Amino acid sequence: MKKRVLFSASFFHGLNDAAAVTVPMIFPLLYSQQFIIKKYSHIGILSTLGLLITFIFQIVLANYAHRFEYKHILFFSVAGISSSLLLISFSSTFASLLFFYLVMRVFISFYHPIGIAMVSKTHPDRGLDFAMGIQSGSGNLGVFAAFISVGFLAQRFGWETPLYIWALVSFLLGVVSSLSVRKISTKEERINTPVFSSWVNTIKEMKKYIPGFVFGGACWGTTVYYAPSLLNHKFNVPLGKTGIYLAFWIGIGTVMTYLFGCLSRSFGRWRISIASFIGSSLFLFLLGISSVNSLALLSLFFFGAFLFLIFPAFQSSVGNLVSSDSQTLAFSVVANVQMLSGSIVVLISGFLSDKFGINSPFLLLATMGTIISVYYLIKPPSIKTQNSK
Repeated sequence: MKKRVLFSASFFHGLNDAAAVTVPMIFPLLYSQQFIIKKYSHIGILSTLGLLITFIFQIVLANYAHRFEYKHILFFSVAGISSSLLLISFSSTFASLLFFYLVMRVFISFYHPIGIAMVSKTHPDRGLDFAMGIQSGSGNLGVFAAFISVGFLAQRFGWETPLYIWALVSFLLGVVSSLSVRKISTKEERINTPVFSSWVNTIKEMKKYIPGFVFGGACWGTTVYYAPSLLNHKFNVPLGKTGIYLAFWIGIGTVMTYLFGCLSRSFGRWRISIASFIGSSLFLFLLGISSVNSLALLSLFFFGAFLFLIFPAFQSSVGNLVSSDSQTLAFSVVANVQMLSGSIVVLISGFLSDKFGINSPFLLLATMGTIISVYYLIKPPSIKTQNSK
């Protein structure tokens, strides 16, 4: 059962995150053509409302997901993601693009509170770091495939083509993911609907980790929505090559997350975490001040190497910290914190980019990372969750 759930969750995470970046990758092309998207603040509005929709639905899912089988939730999510990608290709106005994009974000809401919780429940204690690294890396692998394909397809065949292709790919991968758990029942016999106090207690348990998830969510959202424009518009990198460079960014992150279990055993979860915050902040600063292509790319790649170790490190810490009954709530809180922080920073970044340049969002992130690094150096979490068991 453990292997099947991890296999299924990995496919689910991959297609989910691939869909999440496929649409933002076409934004620079639409902006360059001044079709539908005519200002950076339009990107900020799209991303912020999308992330807020995901935030809301993740709360709803955390309250009601236990009533349904994981395999049914999975298929419903995948069907919605693939259909939404197809519908977005028919957009001709900002309003229609916004509407279909928000629909897609509803279906993207399912994986992070439910899929990660399933992995955590089925891989307790010693297997948790390994499983978290695998599922996290699989999400990154999906993003890698989307980055490397969408830019070239959009540049050569038009912005609609990558949406057609990824709608089909998402559906096929979803079928594989669903079939792998078709004989596994995950519905809980005793249903305890979470109440407000459950949310409050869960947040109190994991409050030390919230600043780190705030930073991770802000970095992910800002990079996905603004790094393509940074490379394409400031450094005149063609959209196809922009996709390759971003794929390399996520590829480095994928390798690091797959290695996380070994690194955690060798150095300890907390040492890796604090080094990741400091390293991410440093290379974000260099990315923000870069005036030449080579320094910007080098900074982007090293930033990815450090950033993507934060996610499995903090997810494992939370998985070890909270009880089994609180896993879905805890990972819903994690996902919601990342979505909310991402939506706020991405919205601010759109207006900052219009006023100060497309590099300004990355300087904002560097400042955030520096503050959070200092916070964790002064007030580290308890010893219980700093290292894997």
